[in-house]
Formats: sequence, C-alpha cells, structure tokens
Amino acid sequence: MTRQDNFIYLTFALILLLLGTSLAQQFFDDSVPRLVQSTIIVTLLVAVWGVDSKDFVLRKTFIFPLAILVFSFFGAWLDDAGFDQLYLLLLLSFFISSALRTAKQVLFTGDIDGNKILGAICLYLLLGLIWAVLYTLVQLSFPGSFTHISSDSAWFTLFPDFIYFSFVTITTLGFGDITPLSPISRFLVYFEAIVGQFYLAILVASLVGSHISNLSKNANSAKLAKQRYSDKKTPAK
Repeated sequence: MTRQDNFIYLTFALILLLLGTSLAQQFFDDSVPRLVQSTIIVTLLVAVWGVDSKDFVLRKTFIFPLAILVFSFFGAWLDDAGFDQLYLLLLLSFFISSALRTAKQVLFTGDIDGNKILGAICLYLLLGLIWAVLYTLVQLSFPGSFTHISSDSAWFTLFPDFIYFSFVTITTLGFGDITPLSPISRFLVYFEAIVGQFYLAILVASLVGSHISNLSKNANSAKLAKQRYSDKKTPAK
C-alpha cells in the first residue's frame, strides 16, 4: 500500500462497512451488527494508518483476526457496562482523525488522479459516518430527539438507522421518514446539510484549481522547452 493507491483500500473498507451493517441489520439479530461494525473498524484502521508504514503491526496476517476479536470483545464489554457513549466517542474520534488525514492528502495538494478522486469520495463517506455517530450520541443522551427511532435501543441497533438518515441529510434528499425534534438534533441536521453542500463546492474548487495549475505548469514547461530549442538553433555570434 502506497500513497499512490491507498484510497482504493479505504474505499472498499467504507463500502464494506455500509453494506455489512445493512445486511447484518436485515438478516441477523442484534449481536451480529456489533461484530460487523467492530470488524470493519479494524479494516478502516489498517486502510488509513497503514499507508506510510510497511511494518505496521496490524498489516501482519496473523495479527489481523486477533485484533478483530479483541476489538469486538472490548466493544461488548463497554456495552454491557453501560459505556455506550464512551464507545461512540472513541468511534467518533477515529472517524474524525481519518477524515482529517484524508482531507490533508486530497484537498488542494498535487495533481489530480484516480486515487485522489477516490479519496474525495472516501472523505464524503467519512463525513456521513461522523454525523451518524453524532446522531446516535444525541439519541442515547436525549431519548426522543428523533421521530421513528426507538428510545431504549442499544447504540449498535440505532447506528444503522442513523447511517441511512445521515446520508439522506448530507445529500439534502430529506425523505422525512426520520425527523429531528430536539434543538440539538435540529442543529446537527441543518449543519450537516450545510457542510455537505460546502464540501461539494470546496471539492470542485480544489479540482478546478489543481487542473488550472497543471495547465499553467504544462504551458510554462512547453514555453521553456521552445525557448531552449530556439536558443540552440540561434547561431552564436
């Protein structure tokens, strides 16, 4: 994995997280979504933090299944001990740090290529996941903050519903099947919509700016090459 192809792995990890969570919620009981989410979080950890280090410990084949099990049991212990909010805060910190690392590599840096485009998509998905965790925290802390959401469910049963709601909000679709009721939940909803729109504007500005910079660089290189060729053709006096 290198900085030239790292977002391929992160893209697959994010898609697997979203798909796996949906399938687990659709076909299995409440214990499976937690295992799926714990598994994919470790996958994301490898995809994001394994970019710059060939010797990163979680990239070793025999360590990866062990890390999944440890993370899963740790998450189960937190839930059983009533520390749902702590678990979600750790998850939120992970997603935010991943988004910052992705943004640093994607926005307004270097030439635009396929890997950077994938990185931009990854950043958009990470933003949706960040708000999904925030919505879950609000619902756990202030039950009844959203309509059509159970007030006494565990975090891992709420999280898939809020993933759906978050991406409906960030894309400004607004189906209306889940709506915010409390002031803090309403703030998060409209703020996510604003961030989603600004992100698209910033992304377009980044792509256009990089493209113009590349055109200018290529034009200057061509002009310099032409000048050198002209100097060689001009006989010395």
